[in-house]
Amino acid sequence: MPLFEYVCPACGNKFSELVRSHEEKVSCPACGAEAKRNWSGCMYSATGKPPKKCSGKCSECSGCK
Repeated sequence: MPLFEYVCPACGNKFSELVRSHEEKVSCPACGAEAKRNWSGCMYSATGKPPKKCSGKCSECSGCK
């Protein structure tokens, strides 16, 4: 079950919600309006770790050492 960040277009409340599906409709806990997914939140890989900012071209940078 994924944990997503949401924002309410009616009152501006930002909150996290554990949902069964990414298509599940979520209501704002503050005002009850339908909330929208907040795409500007943190993104994590399937391992739960923040993704690296590596381009995969090791010959071009020295950041992975």
